Amino acid sequence: METYSISQLATEFAVTTRTIRFYEDEGMLSPERNGTTRIFHPRDRIRLKLILRGKRLGLALSEIREIIDMYDQTPGERGQLNHLMEKIEERRQALLEQKRDIDLMMAELEEVHSKCQSRLGEL
Repeated sequence: METYSISQLATEFAVTTRTIRFYEDEGMLSPERNGTTRIFHPRDRIRLKLILRGKRLGLALSEIREIIDMYDQTPGERGQLNHLMEKIEERRQALLEQKRDIDLMMAELEEVHSKCQSRLGEL
């Protein structure tokens, strides 16, 4: 079975070793130990990949942990994927709302800017 060092995973995923140790401290990764050396297995590598993907999607660490942990519980991968799709939809809706707010704010800024230009032209 292939194993990975912390520096190999850090390089592969473009994160710091401190980041990986943080996820280990949070109980999301469980490397084997040989003295002070961490030995990561393919399961840890996949979990790290899922953690980082979840962070990129804007999910909270607690949400990511919940989704990852579901894989080993009933209903397993099916439940995990359904839950992930729910979280993605929630995140999508939140981003759409933020986008609408930004669009409104941009329109207001444009209107105020235009009024300022007009007033400067009058002065």
